[in-house]
Amino acid sequence: MSRLLKISFVACTLSLASCAFAQDLHFSQFMNSPLLTNPANTGFIPSGDYRLGANFRNQWASVSAFPYKTMSAFGDVQLMQNTDNTGWLGLGGVILRDVAGTGSLTSTKIYGSAAYHQMINAGSLVSLGFNVGWANKNIKTGDLTFPSQWNGRFFDVHQTADAPKFDVNNINYLDMQVGMNYAYFPTDNIYFNAGFSAMHINRPRESFFDAESGIDNRIPVRYTGFLNGSFKASENVIVNPNVYVSLQAKSYEIVGGLNAHYNLSGDGEKVLIGGVYYRYKDAIIPMVGLGYKDVTFTFTYDATTSSLNSFNNTRGAFEFSIIKQGVVDKYNGNRREAMCPSFRAY
Repeated sequence: MSRLLKISFVACTLSLASCAFAQDLHFSQFMNSPLLTNPANTGFIPSGDYRLGANFRNQWASVSAFPYKTMSAFGDVQLMQNTDNTGWLGLGGVILRDVAGTGSLTSTKIYGSAAYHQMINAGSLVSLGFNVGWANKNIKTGDLTFPSQWNGRFFDVHQTADAPKFDVNNINYLDMQVGMNYAYFPTDNIYFNAGFSAMHINRPRESFFDAESGIDNRIPVRYTGFLNGSFKASENVIVNPNVYVSLQAKSYEIVGGLNAHYNLSGDGEKVLIGGVYYRYKDAIIPMVGLGYKDVTFTFTYDATTSSLNSFNNTRGAFEFSIIKQGVVDKYNGNRREAMCPSFRAY
């Protein structure tokens, strides 16, 4: 099989994978897409009482003329805090959009999210959350090519007899997730956070084929667990290790590593970020970033280490996130800031 045929077949297969197996979208910077990682993160903002963020990922630029692009925007806020700030409600929302490959397989998802957070003693916090949302998928079937259309020299788009026939090219469904978190902060310089979530608990049907065709394609439940830490090594250095594990049907993803924040200005308003992560059997992911006042920008690059590298021409995926955290009432401040090590207080 020629290299052109291999690349075209891989691009087509990857485009259809999301349709056929309903594997979820993901960001390497899972720690910077909190509402997608676990709905119990909604309103869990140790350094503020509101948060706004955006993520962008671009991958497979050398495989397809239409690189895979994943974008999200989110926001959440803390509400209904009791007088001593030991319990509060978090409300938020997230928009996720992905465009994949030559057929422009497009996913659009909008979720509303809620969580309740309760301190159970001076150094522990338990959170429970859920989200409910609308999901849409559509595909441009006229732009797809299939192995049956290869005539030995090129793909003949007029050869449609053996090509799959979709009943519809646009679908909508309801999607639901639940999650829980536990945070432990024994001192101002040490912090741990562990969480577990189950996504697609209602098992929505996601298929471009009619139910009578026998292709049901219920989305498998996706189970995700993570462990975060934060340690203030000195007045100018905070180290943050992270581990993330996700399992869906027979697919799994394991990402681990750490990043460090260096206080450039002495007052915590200017921070330099550097780190490295590893996705098991897939990629090494270096991270760089900057923090200025309440805004943090981070950039990562997935350097492919798996066999996919032969199709990717050593070009992996790049991703960036920007997050703003703040306090609505700066005179009242955030009395929970001791939950997580920081360079300064509000």
